[in-house]
Amino acid sequence: LQAIERTADRMLAEIGIELRDDEITMQLYKAAGAEVTVTRDQVWRVKFPPGMLREILASAPEVFTQYARNPANNVLIGGDNVVFAPSYGSPFVMDLDKGRRYGTIEDFRNFVKLSQASPWLHHSGGTVCEPTDVPVNKRHLDMVYSHIRYSDRAFLGSITAAERAADSVEMARILFGADFVDKHCVVMGNFNTTSPMVIDGVTAAGIRAYAGANQGSIHLPFLLGGAVAPLTTAGMVAQGLAESMASCAIAQLTRKGAPTILASFFSSMSLRTGSPTFGTPEPAIGSLAMGQLARRLKMPLRCAGNFSTSKLPDGQAMQQSMMSMMSAVQGGANYVLHSAGFLDGLLSMSYEKHVMDTDMCGALHAYLDGMKCDEDSLAFEALAELGPGQHLFSTQHTLRHYETAYWDSGLDDNRPWETWDEQGGHDSAYRANLRWKKTLAEFEAPPLDDGIDEALRDFMDRKKTAVPDMWY
Repeated sequence: LQAIERTADRMLAEIGIELRDDEITMQLYKAAGAEVTVTRDQVWRVKFPPGMLREILASAPEVFTQYARNPANNVLIGGDNVVFAPSYGSPFVMDLDKGRRYGTIEDFRNFVKLSQASPWLHHSGGTVCEPTDVPVNKRHLDMVYSHIRYSDRAFLGSITAAERAADSVEMARILFGADFVDKHCVVMGNFNTTSPMVIDGVTAAGIRAYAGANQGSIHLPFLLGGAVAPLTTAGMVAQGLAESMASCAIAQLTRKGAPTILASFFSSMSLRTGSPTFGTPEPAIGSLAMGQLARRLKMPLRCAGNFSTSKLPDGQAMQQSMMSMMSAVQGGANYVLHSAGFLDGLLSMSYEKHVMDTDMCGALHAYLDGMKCDEDSLAFEALAELGPGQHLFSTQHTLRHYETAYWDSGLDDNRPWETWDEQGGHDSAYRANLRWKKTLAEFEAPPLDDGIDEALRDFMDRKKTAVPDMWY
């Protein structure tokens, strides 16, 4: 860990970060003690003395609350807390009936509803899929509104332009009240660096918009080993730490104490073809290391998720997902985006895999609960009641606990082979297909105050009519 930290410091001090098209952020870095040189018009090379960024990040809260419109769904981010959120950013959606296609606003709403209906997710997420039937410059309004209307959990806002980030914060103010938002985190933005070692102006301005409003920001290098990062795990982790720290610092320099999440997204690559690979062991090890590095910085961490490059919700999909997801929970990740629906190397959001992944998240809830070790759970009486050689089905200890002893999957088929075969012999993807349709058919949106709903719609209408549609 110390060697990785030293290498990250060396990357920041000797190579530096290229900052593009954001003079305000350049001045913030410079005033804090960074060495800034101009490489070309509106592009700066920023180098950070060793230890500088750690001093800046000392003001970031170790644990913070993101508030939801239903207080029962507030989430603590940091410490020993783990928050599961659905997948994010796919341009395509897919299901077993219609196949792979571009996402629409209807698909977006459906995934918000499916996430809200699952007891195993804590958070509504953000861009659960791209609604490509809505203009690029206006779809953020529909996405944020969908999270507010169809979910009562915490959510992410837009980050694709500074004004869209500002709109997301403003819609949160309409929902929660401006005074509340100024003092509490109610919305977050998920920001990617441009690896290797670049932060662009849109990203930096978006970070400043959220932090300036005292809202949360997630700082994520998306590293593909061998392409935009070293192909060795230690080198990739060092680069990821360096980039995320430099990005996180923008939030703290904008508003000291603003909620800020260190993050990593590690991926390997098929070096024979150049294709990205997800759910492989080397990035999983990287996530374990990031967990320890985040704790040394005393910062919350986002990493990993249910990653897969499979094109179907099949065995490959779930094997890769489990490899990646276990690294998140074993590494101590506090916010796990991509917990449900990720398929096709993040290009597709799958209805069936969303159901399969949320079921896995249910198992992880039980896993994370750990093992009790009190007199009752040590269960001496269970063996003593009837003695050696006797089954325990009828003991008082078994009768007290049999209904709650084990997590029970809502999707697995654990019946005998003969029963399963007689009733159709269906696999888990087929069962997941039936499940998501049933869930949507029965979904009821959580109640939303009529006055707030009207104010949100009015804000959206005014924003949409003020500018022409943009489709790219």
